[in-house]
Formats: sequence, C-alpha cells, structure tokens
Amino acid sequence: MSERVIPGRAGGLITLGAADALWAGLMAGSAVPTASAAFTRSPSDVRAGYVLLGGRVVVTVKAGGGQWSVSETEVRRAAAELNAVEMDRQDLVRIGPFRDGSEQECNEGALLRWRRRIARELQEPDEPGRAARGDGGRSYHLAGIDWRRIFVEETRDRAARTWWLPRAVVRLLDVAEHTETRWLQAARTCRKSTAVTESPSHHGQARAADGWQTTRPDCPTAPLRPYNEELKGHLYSVLSRKPGTSRKVAGWACAICRTAPAAVLDHCHEHGYVRAPVCHSCNTQERPDHLYSNDIRVAHHYTRLFHTHAAAWLRHWHRCPGCRTRTTLPLPHLAAWTAHIACRSLRPTHHDPRGSRGSRGRTPCGALHVSWTGSHHAPGSCLLTVAVDLCPSGEHRVLARVPYREAAERFRTWLAETAPAVAAAAGPDRLDGLPARSRPVIADTSGEGLALF
Repeated sequence: MSERVIPGRAGGLITLGAADALWAGLMAGSAVPTASAAFTRSPSDVRAGYVLLGGRVVVTVKAGGGQWSVSETEVRRAAAELNAVEMDRQDLVRIGPFRDGSEQECNEGALLRWRRRIARELQEPDEPGRAARGDGGRSYHLAGIDWRRIFVEETRDRAARTWWLPRAVVRLLDVAEHTETRWLQAARTCRKSTAVTESPSHHGQARAADGWQTTRPDCPTAPLRPYNEELKGHLYSVLSRKPGTSRKVAGWACAICRTAPAAVLDHCHEHGYVRAPVCHSCNTQERPDHLYSNDIRVAHHYTRLFHTHAAAWLRHWHRCPGCRTRTTLPLPHLAAWTAHIACRSLRPTHHDPRGSRGSRGRTPCGALHVSWTGSHHAPGSCLLTVAVDLCPSGEHRVLARVPYREAAERFRTWLAETAPAVAAAAGPDRLDGLPARSRPVIADTSGEGLALF
C-alpha cells in the first residue's frame, strides 16, 4: 500500500514509500516509461547510499530511528529532467546481442552496465511471475526506467534475433551509467581527502551534525567536456594504442548529440583518421547497415542523415582530412547517398490503399540497397549498383549503375547546395598534411563496431 505524500520543507526528507508515490505521480504523463517503485524495487539498493533516476543521483539518508529517506527536492528534480525528454518510439537503436557483448560493456567503475544487465536477463530462462516479483537477480527497472515497456525484439529466419530500444532511452541510460561512475569516483576521492571513517556495510557513510547519514560527496563530479577538435588530424591506429585514451574519451560529451557521454572514437575506415568521440547511440546511427562487405541496405535512418540533420552529419564526416580535402564521403556512405538521394526519382512505387493524401496512395517499392565493385583507391574501376529487393510484385530490379567518379561529382554539387559551409571548407586546395600514400582501411575489430577500441 502506497503512502500518502506530505510535502515537507524545501529539501526536506520523505520516506521511501512516500518517494515511490511521489515519483509515480510526477511521472504519470512522461514520454519515458518509468517504474512506479523506483526506490524500493530491484535493482535499487538504499544501503548503497543512492538511487539512480535517469541521469541524476538521488542520495539516500538514514534519519532518526534508522529509517531510510530521500530528499523530496531531489526526487522532483529527477522527475522534471525525465519529463523533459522527448521520445520517438520509431527511432530505434540496436542494443544487442553482439558477438563481443560480454566484453564491450566492461567500462571501468560502472555499476549500471545496462546493456549487460538486459542481455543477462533476456538470456535467462523465463519463469512466470519472476519478472514481476523482481527476485532471482532480475532488474525491475534501470535507473528508474521500465525498459520492458519499450523493448523491441526482432527475429529473422526463426533463429537470429536482435534487441532494440528507442534512441532517446539509449542516451538516457548511457548518461545514467556515466553519472553513476563519476559520482562514485568523486565520493571515493572526497572520502580519502577528508579521512572519514567508513562503515563497510554502507559504502562509507559519514555522520553529519543533524543526525543524517549520507554518502553525498562534497566534491562535485566533473561535467562532460565539450569536444573542441582536440583530436583533429590524429590517426585512429595511433591513438587506439595509447594508454589512457579510453578514459580520456569518456570525459567528453558526444560531439554529435552533445548530451550523452562519449564512448567510442568514431573514425574514417578508408583514410584512418579520427573524426570525434561519440556516444553509442550516434555511432550506431552513423554506421552503414552492411549486408555484406560491399553491399549495404539503405535503411530509414538515412533520411535523418541526409535530410533533417544533414549539415551536422556532413560536418562530422568531413572531420576526416581525407574526406574533407577530396570533398567526398567514405565509399559506403557515398553509396548510400547515391541510392537515397541521386537515384530517388528512379525508385518505383506501388498503389497503397492505406497511404496518406500526401503520398497520393503510393508507397516506395520494396527495400533499397546498393552494392559496389572495386575500391575508392581505384575510382576508375569502382562501380555502384543501386537495386530494389523484396518488391511486392516479386520483382527484383536494378535501378542504376553509377561510376564512382560520377557519384562523387554529384555529391559535390549536392553538398554545395545542402551545406555550403561544409563545402566551403573542403576542396583540393587543402591537401597539405595528407600522407602521400593512401592509408589502409582500419579494420573494425569488434565485428559489430561497438567496442571502444
């Protein structure tokens, strides 16, 4: 039975039961599904000294009588931050399973590790009622977010399955994981500096003058640093071998969305240069959807890359000196652009009685993909083939065959019209500093491209 919420003084304490009731009421209309028992249900553990709600740490304190409580003000602040999040349930990010998933989430000091928790939970045999009870080590929520209500699982060929969450939630959980890590690091630093006597069962809680017990560090956690082109012109193959690089990357905000903590160094696989530190969500969005090594599916996310957010993404891709000076894109991205933009008028449509008036009752044919022969190192022999598969009438047709040089020239013209500032910074007159010989493609050793290095 939930407790009635009695608002106290500003910054006053409320019991965990009252905090659950307050949280449920505040989050009732949120776009992000949240757990009603965020303070009392697994994996929250008040004895750890804090509860994680989105990207905010809410400290738990032990007041008089040994009763655990939290600050009402902090609960309201966490709710306000989550309520401000907008979520598109159609904009999904693949979160697994990946071949190297057991290793890629071993971030130093992080306790949330939300991808690992989801993978472990989904791979366990399901027992009726177990998830609802939250026992057996199962997570009822992650950072207050009820991920099961927005989780999507896709199955292909009755065997291969993939897991997806909305991009907004992926960024929230990445921020929460980063926040928890930094908060614990600050707490340990402050405990050492003040020489506070620790209680082993409560992770070093200190007795304050008013009788509260809290692990809130006096030292504030370091904010994420905005990326200011510090790695411009660096080769990924060199940086990836330097000790401490991963820790440095984690201190930056994502250079694209600028909200989530960076987790990977996005780099050009054709020229070998670092572009910028980015979060998992943006890195997943940027990656071409390969069918094979020389064949990609032109998925719906290219609409965002080449339409609504085109200028930002073009600027990001041109952080690679090789792409910028040659006024082009890496071959997979140029192939996707050719299929999605240059050959858009060639794609047939079919009558769709459910179509909206704006589409005049017609829908694009099948699934668009593009393949290529040859290499960007030999542009005279490189040929892009744009095709449509899975046509409703059973037809598989080739729309166009475009030579690499023609595709690159079309892209230059489109770039000048779409992002003049990006086009102005490019061009053959800025070849200074580029190696005389083309750098080899740097292989993505993770297979799925989500490992840090």
